[in-house]
Amino acid sequence: MDTKDLFNQGLKTRKQVLGSEYVDNSINNADEFGMKLQEFITTHAWGAIWGREGIPLKTRSMINIAMLAALGRTHEFRLHLSGAINNGVTKDEIAEILIQVGGYAGFPCAVDGFRQAREVFEEKNI
Repeated sequence: MDTKDLFNQGLKTRKQVLGSEYVDNSINNADEFGMKLQEFITTHAWGAIWGREGIPLKTRSMINIAMLAALGRTHEFRLHLSGAINNGVTKDEIAEILIQVGGYAGFPCAVDGFRQAREVFEEKNI
């Protein structure tokens, strides 16, 4: 795939996972400087990585929320948690992922992940 194809694939996948409204806002509100990052992320993260066929989107979402919780990247964790729910990850699976994070990355990461997850669940009424 060339770069344009990867961007288009990435845009499709990004909207599927995060929702069209969020993605459209991110792109439409980017200035010339910020658009450089939007294009790069959409092409490389969402097109070249998320677009691979090796594992399903649900599994990718599970991996992402584990990594982001372990790294303490709250904003991105919340975003990808919402995407994980869109990809069919259940509340019980999210709890198990965060318990796993606690055992390997530290319990403060799990505690914060549970706190953030509760807020996302409330926002999404689930």
